[in-house]
Amino acid sequence: MSHPVDNAVSAVRTYIEQHRAAFLDDLVDWLRIPSVSAQPDHATDVRRSADWLAAKLNETGFPTAEVWPTPGAPAVFAEWPSGDPQAPTVLVYGHHDVQPAAREDGWHSEPFEPVVRENRLYARGAADDKGQVFFHTLGVRAHLAATGRTAPAVNLKLLIEGEEESGSPHFRALVEERAERLTADAVIVSDTGMWSEDTPTVCTGMRGLAECEIRLHGPDQDIHSGSFGGAVPNPATAVARLVAALHDEHARVAIPGFYDGVIELTDRERELFAELPFDEQQWLRTAKSYAARGEAGHTTLERIWARPTAEVNGIGGGYQGPGSKTIIPSSAMVKLSFRLVAGQDPDHVEKAVRAWAAEQVPAGIRCEITFGSATRPCLTPLDHPALRSVVRAMGRAFDTPVRFTREGGSGLAADLQEVLGAPVLFLGISVPSDGWHAPDEKVELDLLLKGVETSAHLWGDLAEYWRHAP
Repeated sequence: MSHPVDNAVSAVRTYIEQHRAAFLDDLVDWLRIPSVSAQPDHATDVRRSADWLAAKLNETGFPTAEVWPTPGAPAVFAEWPSGDPQAPTVLVYGHHDVQPAAREDGWHSEPFEPVVRENRLYARGAADDKGQVFFHTLGVRAHLAATGRTAPAVNLKLLIEGEEESGSPHFRALVEERAERLTADAVIVSDTGMWSEDTPTVCTGMRGLAECEIRLHGPDQDIHSGSFGGAVPNPATAVARLVAALHDEHARVAIPGFYDGVIELTDRERELFAELPFDEQQWLRTAKSYAARGEAGHTTLERIWARPTAEVNGIGGGYQGPGSKTIIPSSAMVKLSFRLVAGQDPDHVEKAVRAWAAEQVPAGIRCEITFGSATRPCLTPLDHPALRSVVRAMGRAFDTPVRFTREGGSGLAADLQEVLGAPVLFLGISVPSDGWHAPDEKVELDLLLKGVETSAHLWGDLAEYWRHAP
């Protein structure tokens, strides 16, 4: 007799296969809408994309599907209550806007006329992010068909943003304004990817970001280096010394207090990173670089995923034209960015940077520091029940062990975690070759359907193993 798990997997796959064609037809219709949020000429298309999705979610079975206006592009909210008072509430995040695209950018087909070649669906938004949003619609239907339920095993909510590709200028305000409607025990972000086609992975954390511009002012104007050089402070020299003091000889950030609160990697997490089939030479080729370097005592993956950094993004001062101009410049500047990891507080980092810079700058140099808005890091512990459910659901879909990654960049996950007070999990099936933001963006159809399977298994697993969520 087959194991019950095998029966569930079989039932889900059968349902998906029976409805695959209609699912892909619907996705193709959605991909034809050029919902480019960065281009004002497409504002009506972004609204049309939101309306299309809301109608499709109603058709899927969501009793509530609303288009939420913002001062910019609209978002879509949908909700399908479980009916079980003990069921956890899960919010799925994604976005329906896309990057600009035109045939002359290098596409082999029209970016908003989807085509299938070699079991790959090519179109702008196929992977980023319409395909990864849309797999949840067939996933929840497969979940119902396989379990005989009439409503999901969890209280299921969706928030699909319309401005992610434009920097999400109104997203946090929207989440704060609608926080009561968005209340959830866990957030699933389906705007992410996997390590590779044959190595399914789940991301467990994302670094935060703080960035600033430091301007150093010396003389009130450029002055003659022969008449005054060696007798007054030079802001260009001061900014060079400032940059030189940013790291110690072990490539650690030398700002006092910078590492306060950092949650260090556990031995188990380091082992899990080491299990990934990482080719450093291939990675360097992708980075268009010639040597790996960073904080001593850590691997390359640890450095880009789980260690805080300080980087010089730009530096300048004084004469930049051809030939020479023998001056002491009146000012110089440097732009810095800091990637932050779990446990670091952006406000604390800002104070530490300001204090450090004040100590580095010599008398006679005036220092101005301007910080932009910060993004907090987020991290989900490996033993969190919701993360375990994501891993089990993906394992059932892919029939292979699921490994773990983190993201080196920053995103909206921290806003959701901070405002809603819920852990953030990442569920995506995109792979590096999908070409996000590039010509010929595509999604692997086999992986897209594995995303459907994962979604179908996830809701029941969460309800079974996390039934006493607060």
